[in-house]
Amino acid sequence: MWVETFAGLRMRQFERLVKVVWERGGNGPGGGRPWCLPLADRVLLVAVYYRTNLTMRQLAPLFGCSPATVCRVIQRLRPLLAIEPATRPADAVERLWIVDGTLIPVRDRKVGASSRNYRFSANVQVVIVADTKLVIAAARPVPGTTADAKAWRESGLAAACEGVTVLGDGAYLDTGLVVPHRKRPGWALLPGEEEDNAEHRRVRARVEYAFARMQHYKILRDCRQRGNGLHHAVQAVAHLHNLTLAA
Repeated sequence: MWVETFAGLRMRQFERLVKVVWERGGNGPGGGRPWCLPLADRVLLVAVYYRTNLTMRQLAPLFGCSPATVCRVIQRLRPLLAIEPATRPADAVERLWIVDGTLIPVRDRKVGASSRNYRFSANVQVVIVADTKLVIAAARPVPGTTADAKAWRESGLAAACEGVTVLGDGAYLDTGLVVPHRKRPGWALLPGEEEDNAEHRRVRARVEYAFARMQHYKILRDCRQRGNGLHHAVQAVAHLHNLTLAA
């Protein structure tokens, strides 16, 4: 009941998540002071933190430990929940991916910037599969004032998308992505271009649906983590999002 209510995962999905964390060394090398919580409870704690964005003082009594322990658990496990690195699929020519940037409000002034959403935010580039809405990769956050085209070029995601058709909106001009036709000053669109743009908008809207599902994890609505905290949060939420869709 706790897993499905607070983490948004079914028990089978949660067991897969715990297995991934264990295989990545979630229990540590051993020999030191043991954790007061078993691994499954620690993974659940991090998932609940990302899902609810409760403070560590609020989470501590729920799991019967101190706020300092909650902090240590999150710091230790958050990189281990990250999504798997993107790999080039065997049927890359037949696949269609979509990229877009989303603004995530942050508290860390070194990561974000005052952005067009009237919040101090960071720009995160996310690539999804068009037909399944699974997240393929998410780039490191950049200040929210960074244009999507520049963020894409500096993200390194282009190498992971090599050989795959990738859709982007009009902000990705001259990046090699498939973008909608642009209306020229004083000229109307050519015959058929408006229909192409309508189909492009219909397909590209799937990345917005993926963002909406990912924002069920409230850590992406107001991230209080500093340093690599936002990057780890996005990677972990992408992993949790994929688990819920893959079942």
